[in-house]
Amino acid sequence: MTVPTSRRTLLGALLAGGALTTAPAPPTTARPASRRETSVVPDRRPGTLLLGTYTSTAGGGTGIGVAGYDRPAGRITGRTTVTGVDNPSYLAPHPSGTTVYAVDEQEQGGVTAVALAADGTFRVLGTRSTGGAGPCHLSVHPSGRWLLSANYASGSVAVHPIAADGSLGERTALVAHTAPSPGPGQDGPHAHQIVTAPDGGHVLAVDLGNDTVYTYRLDLRRGVLHQVSYALLRPGAGPRHLTFHPGGRFAYLACEVDNTVVVCGYDPATGTLTPGTPQATGTGPGTSYPAQLLVTGDGRFAYLANRGHNSLTRYAVEGGGAALRLIDTVPVGGDFPRHIAFSPDGGLLFAANQRSGTVTVFAVDRADGGLRRTGTPFAAPAAVCVLPLGSRRG
Repeated sequence: MTVPTSRRTLLGALLAGGALTTAPAPPTTARPASRRETSVVPDRRPGTLLLGTYTSTAGGGTGIGVAGYDRPAGRITGRTTVTGVDNPSYLAPHPSGTTVYAVDEQEQGGVTAVALAADGTFRVLGTRSTGGAGPCHLSVHPSGRWLLSANYASGSVAVHPIAADGSLGERTALVAHTAPSPGPGQDGPHAHQIVTAPDGGHVLAVDLGNDTVYTYRLDLRRGVLHQVSYALLRPGAGPRHLTFHPGGRFAYLACEVDNTVVVCGYDPATGTLTPGTPQATGTGPGTSYPAQLLVTGDGRFAYLANRGHNSLTRYAVEGGGAALRLIDTVPVGGDFPRHIAFSPDGGLLFAANQRSGTVTVFAVDRADGGLRRTGTPFAAPAAVCVLPLGSRRG
């Protein structure tokens, strides 16, 4: 498979880091949202936006970008950088809001912990090896005790313990995806995501190369993964990113190779994922390299980032999460939207556009799920991840 701006061309291109800087605004705390909530008073406090990037590419970033944004307008202002992290292409927050974790997407893969102080300053706590190459995704278990990461190039997933201060301990697990065999056109397994199911009892890993989603049970005492099942997609699907419906009984897969979305049933008791029939992304024939899905907190709408089409697809969620109905696509206002994220209150949607080096912002209409562009694109070199602190993320 040949994908534009392939990860394979980026691995091994390394740059060293430097000094630390401070954020223009302190982190904010998310207000829990009801799943049935459709009318919410916008949060008007200033927010902080963290930006993942590639540091080893021409015109890339120099570390984790830090910017501020106002609400509800979504205007992004200022920019500083947390340096000392190589290729921080994906970011994930600790549930406490005091630490953020970044992948070091390079040949000798790593994960880095960064502390967020109350005064808005950042401090790198250290890096641990993932035991694999090209880690591209990570997430924190809801217990806050374990960091989960996916090694794209080597097709494996890893677990690290999280200390009380947010720093990382030595790896406790490394599981390679050796079966089933890679899909058509693939050169091997490519773990692309690892995330905890809403029930908290199972961890799911999406492998793009094997067309498979693996379900594990995480031993919360030892940090060891035990595989309990796997779901096989159709050959050549290239599943990339899994997002759960808030109800916890359904999940949605963005498949980048065959340009489809798949609604999956999920059994919390067993961790079994059951893929349904692939459906359209609304981008026409060919592939548009769908990247990621988001679901609103009330579970009524879903959004898909399409990198080749440079658009966001809007779906209505029906049947309590069992179905997605395509509504429309909206131009993203940038080139190659790699990652999207909601603001903590769900009123804004941010899109990181890798090729144009910009972040665009949309106001989300809570009544019909409509998206309206706000302001002008914010310059962010090689923007591949956007994290409004405290936001809900898959």
